[in-house]
Amino acid sequence: MAAIETTTAGVKRSLFHSDATQKLLAFAGLIVIFVVFSIASPNFFSFENIVGILLATAVNGVLALGVTFIIITGGIDLSVGTVMTLSAVMTGVFVTYWGMPIPVGVVAGLLTGATAGLCNGLIIARMRVPPFIATLGMMMIARGLSLVISGVKPIYFNDTPIYRQLTMGSVVGTVIPGFAIPNAVFILFGAALVAAFILGKTVLGRYDIAIGSNEEATRLSGVNVANWKTAIYALGGVFSGLAGVMIASRLNSAQPALGAGYELDAIAAVVIGGTSLSGGEGTILGTIIGAFIISTLTNGLRIMSVPQEWQMVVTGAIVILAVYLDVVRRKRQ
Repeated sequence: MAAIETTTAGVKRSLFHSDATQKLLAFAGLIVIFVVFSIASPNFFSFENIVGILLATAVNGVLALGVTFIIITGGIDLSVGTVMTLSAVMTGVFVTYWGMPIPVGVVAGLLTGATAGLCNGLIIARMRVPPFIATLGMMMIARGLSLVISGVKPIYFNDTPIYRQLTMGSVVGTVIPGFAIPNAVFILFGAALVAAFILGKTVLGRYDIAIGSNEEATRLSGVNVANWKTAIYALGGVFSGLAGVMIASRLNSAQPALGAGYELDAIAAVVIGGTSLSGGEGTILGTIIGAFIISTLTNGLRIMSVPQEWQMVVTGAIVILAVYLDVVRRKRQ
């Protein structure tokens, strides 16, 4: 334990300045994007559009929080999008089909995500299957189960209209008229605070960084790497489950065909936020900034009537640039 704490502390000290620089650059990029689009379109900086950006960031941001923990270990999770969909479907089954109370449905969605993440972790840590292959398989399994369980049709929450208020209602708007910020935004920031606490203040967070920095040294220090890696993937699954609960509430339905492509946006947010694909380095704040960069960029390009295919080109180019900067920074270290 002492050896791991010493190793982790050394890694944190050596990366402190580069971490701060990466977050500063990401935040500066976000400000530049805001300024450019505000100049290009007077409607961009309106209150309604800012709220739209916040709302668009909520689901992808929560997914990205879970992916952050996994990428810090040096792994990857391609299943977060379809696991989110499966979690939404299971919430719909409990609430709509079985008539369970909404809290029970929410817990079912979270447990569905945790179970999928646990399976990923066991396959990767115990069966030694590469993360890319393991999570690719889980992506297909989750997509298939979503279609089978739902009967290839959406599950609506029309009999429980209060469920939509879970994310689309506004506690602030009730207290301060005219400032209707959706609850989904506060769920995102609440989840980010929890994730930051876990990563920075708990044993799981320390081992997460240690495993990504040097997995073999961590194992030789007496740490059960397989157990902790499994726990990290299960934690990532919980965030996917939460995203499923949120998107079902936002759409007022569980759409079984939804989810494909969400994993790419989540991974992009994590990478743009400064988390290294090589593992051992990353922050929750950087991930949130990365998520806002993606949603702000997409929103601004849409306002300027840029075709969707070109929006994807721009986002992809930014991801490549972010990874390239990470490679250059690590070479300098």
